[in-house]
Amino acid sequence: LISISSLLLGTTITISSNHWMMAWTGLEINTLAILPLISKPHHPRAIEAATKYFLVQAAASTLLLFSSTTNALFTGQWDVTQLTHPTSCLLLTTAISIKLGLVPFHFWFPEVLQGSSLMTSLLLATAMKFPPIALLLMTSPSLNHTLLTTMAIASAALGGWTGLNQTQIRKILAFSSISHLGWMTIIIIYNPKLTLITFYLYCMMTAATLLT
Repeated sequence: LISISSLLLGTTITISSNHWMMAWTGLEINTLAILPLISKPHHPRAIEAATKYFLVQAAASTLLLFSSTTNALFTGQWDVTQLTHPTSCLLLTTAISIKLGLVPFHFWFPEVLQGSSLMTSLLLATAMKFPPIALLLMTSPSLNHTLLTTMAIASAALGGWTGLNQTQIRKILAFSSISHLGWMTIIIIYNPKLTLITFYLYCMMTAATLLT
């Protein structure tokens, strides 16, 4: 109950914040809330998945905080929508890509999903993707478009190809997620609302598969 309510709280804080520190706080609450759920089955694979997830998300959150601090240093404000410094834009694009699991930062996602239970996998593949996507939507005009487009094309291609030679359902869904995220991030530059619709459809499909 504490973990689920913390997940809801973290997500709400991130998607409703205008200040970078609050957005970062929400992401951190989310990460810490999901860790007990991943490691709940006392199994070496589950513990390994939780450790991998924690290390990757902590690195991404640190990078996000670093990018917003750099922006504050040069521009003097912490507004989420006013990220204007080029270095900050580059760092933020990288940080959110690590959080989402875009290529080339995708290696952790299939491994973590494979080590989790089906319900936790569902949370990881849908609910945990919502705060970073919300941040992408809010900051889409100021992102590094070249880097984002390159990673999106690579994700769409590699997600599809690598998913073909998998035999385990969670790994297939993980690579499907990477591929879907590629399409979502490439269209976000041109039409953010379309990205949101795609994300909702992806959540419904993934939920249907994992619940079955």
